Amino acid sequence: MSPSSSRYGKVYLIGAGPGATDLITVRGARLLAQADVVLHDALVTDDMLALAPQADKIPVGKRSGQRSTAQLAINQLLIECAEKYRKVVRLKGGDPMLFGRADEELQALETHGIDVEIVPGITTAFAAAAATQQPLTKRGVARSIAFFTSATAPQHADELAMPDSDTLIQYMGGREAVVTAKKLIAQGRPLDLPVIIVENCSLPDQMITRMQLRDLEQGLGERKGPVLVMIGAAMAARDTES
Repeated sequence: MSPSSSRYGKVYLIGAGPGATDLITVRGARLLAQADVVLHDALVTDDMLALAPQADKIPVGKRSGQRSTAQLAINQLLIECAEKYRKVVRLKGGDPMLFGRADEELQALETHGIDVEIVPGITTAFAAAAATQQPLTKRGVARSIAFFTSATAPQHADELAMPDSDTLIQYMGGREAVVTAKKLIAQGRPLDLPVIIVENCSLPDQMITRMQLRDLEQGLGERKGPVLVMIGAAMAARDTES
């Protein structure tokens, strides 16, 4: 350990998974049980935090349209916690490396010579595929997947290019549903293209809605929980008749 980092504890960026407590990895749960402090996202459940009864808890969640902790403040808080505690957990929904601002936090920690370990989590797209029993790829139908979001810059949603993939997975897609549908229709995607909406994925109040691209263009209305939008021919309901 270098002299610059010896004054700091270690920081773990841990993926909490899609929501359900038993979908966190074994490694993630073990580290939570050893943590001195946990800085957690808004979508991390109380049941998940109960895996770290011994740790101080600091909410640093960022939620669209609601008051949230600025990323620069989170970065600074991570550094301060690493000065005070030996084992610091930054608990993020899903996987830290996908739409999780991990790059900004890693840069801040690395600048101070703070040791960091990343523990992956189940990202919501994979949990949603399991919940709906809809593979994201399908032989002869879908061989490419794109994960995208416009929630990081909603004021520029109209300017963002739409990915050109067989299966499209839009994170935090509730508010941008109309824009997304219009862009895909302008691309030439068929109006009857299958769409699946998964709200509160993996939680007891999970809701699954099936529709077509023409329906998505009408919007999703008010949704209480985080929304994942799955679009593509692979999302077509399977014929279960014998």
